[in-house]
Amino acid sequence: MNYQWDFSAIVKYADMLLLGLAGTVKIAVVSIVLGVIVGALVALARMSANPWLRRPATAFVEFYRNTPPIVHFFWFFYALPIVIGVSLDPFVAAVLALSTQSGAFYAEVFRGGIVSIERGQWEGARALGMNYRMAMRRVIVPQALRRMVAPFVERSFELTKTTALASTLAYAELLYEAMQVNSITFRPMEVYSAVALLYFITLFAASSAMRLVEARLTRVS
Repeated sequence: MNYQWDFSAIVKYADMLLLGLAGTVKIAVVSIVLGVIVGALVALARMSANPWLRRPATAFVEFYRNTPPIVHFFWFFYALPIVIGVSLDPFVAAVLALSTQSGAFYAEVFRGGIVSIERGQWEGARALGMNYRMAMRRVIVPQALRRMVAPFVERSFELTKTTALASTLAYAELLYEAMQVNSITFRPMEVYSAVALLYFITLFAASSAMRLVEARLTRVS
């Protein structure tokens, strides 16, 4: 193979790729924030003694763990508007798909972190006169947070990579913009190599920052 690499087209249309990267970061951040809220509520319901809360929460988690993400994108974009009678733009549909799916996985991260705390910690808190809420706030959650960091970061990175599926809804994220550039330049090797590099730089930088946070939390503990 005697392929002649030419990145001049990438430089020429770099603004489109950077616009797509901004779209990826935007949808990822919004989805992570909403996913954390959904995950916290579902985790609390999963740990509830009330079966009317626990069972639907469990079903929610199992549904998202056993269905492909792209189906959620298509459902929120094409099916939900039929149900509610209102069209959704690609950004809103993608955020709904990502935040609910990630909420299910975040719920397991949160629940796993809390239930991993030794029973003696609960007993010690009760011995000090703390009720359930006070024990959670002052004893259990601070310890659980340190154990949640690694799986939380991993899940957030998976969410960020899954944002590429938003291109199927014509949302202007990185992959979608790359496809537009490729349709103009006909240089798929250079275009998609640049896309892989942008994803790598973004996620590696975020990973490095989170490792510093995790190291700091470990020193504090």
